[in-house]
Amino acid sequence: MNAREESRTPAAPAGHVSVVRLPHSWFILCASRELGRKPVARTLQGTPLVLFRDEAGKPAALLDRCPHRNVPLSLGQVRDGQLQCGYHGWKFDREGQCRAIPGFLGEPAAKARCAASYATREQDGFIWVYSTPGVEPTSEPFRFPLLDAADYTTVRRVLRAPGTLHAVLENTLDVPHTAYLHGGLFRTEEKRNDIDVVVRRSADRVEAEYVGEPRPTGLVGRVLAPGGGVVQHFDRFLLPSIAQVEYRIGEGSHILVTSAMTPLSDYDTQVYAVATFRLPLPRLLLRAVLPLAVPVALHIFRQDVRILEEQLKTIQRFGTETYASTEIDVLGPSILRLLRSAEREKTAPLDAVHETRLRMRT
Repeated sequence: MNAREESRTPAAPAGHVSVVRLPHSWFILCASRELGRKPVARTLQGTPLVLFRDEAGKPAALLDRCPHRNVPLSLGQVRDGQLQCGYHGWKFDREGQCRAIPGFLGEPAAKARCAASYATREQDGFIWVYSTPGVEPTSEPFRFPLLDAADYTTVRRVLRAPGTLHAVLENTLDVPHTAYLHGGLFRTEEKRNDIDVVVRRSADRVEAEYVGEPRPTGLVGRVLAPGGGVVQHFDRFLLPSIAQVEYRIGEGSHILVTSAMTPLSDYDTQVYAVATFRLPLPRLLLRAVLPLAVPVALHIFRQDVRILEEQLKTIQRFGTETYASTEIDVLGPSILRLLRSAEREKTAPLDAVHETRLRMRT
């Protein structure tokens, strides 16, 4: 069995309904600034990978195992744009070809001596890696919107959450829990409003539009729109792992939080969050508000992490997952269906959009 065959992702464990492992998909494995002169070890869907930069400074990704004696290549060093194993000095190029074996007089680039390689892209300040090794990608990575808009401010954070890719995506886009888990910050249990929700489903995404939602009653809403007003609120999931929350509140407030999720393993998810926003505040006042807003956002995320930890403990305690959903679980079931279709490499026509409408209390 060669290195490329060994690197194939195994099937998800039986009985765990939300575990998915996605082929032919782009995921962020690190920020551009994290990848310098030294190799960087990362994990994608349970597979150890090593990232490095070639002689031209372009990122490369290989299976983090030397085919010679199974030592992690991430323990080595980069020499002349090639990754050198720290055990016997074998050197590999960005394609995983063995280019040098110290002391060996023959041709080094035999197939069995190759390391599996993964396509990479450097884009929007991130290093993206294609999840299927040894193939030419059939798509390009997601592009974060509004990064170059002059009147917008961008904040980036790298966070980590326990749980399956599906669990973390659903939590990020779930409205009903906010009045309880984040009570007083977004919404409150006491003051609820009946609104319409329009759900649009297509082959690679699902979107919920919340129609007629008043400004949130919690602290966040008062900061974003002190004058009140009606909210334009969209929650979106885009394959393979993008969660997007968009708010337009009052006059001039526009907030777009895009989270690119990377499944490190079945129950461990890295979140690369990019918040891009425009607020009706003078630039100096915005600079004063921002240091206060970031801790609030991180507090909300820590609340989510704690509940996801308890959810995961329960799943592990019982040995399986069970879900009883209603129609106000607006996006979760659709996200799981899309993830399952992507895992099985089944696609529907991209131009087909199915729209439904429901009523819910927020």
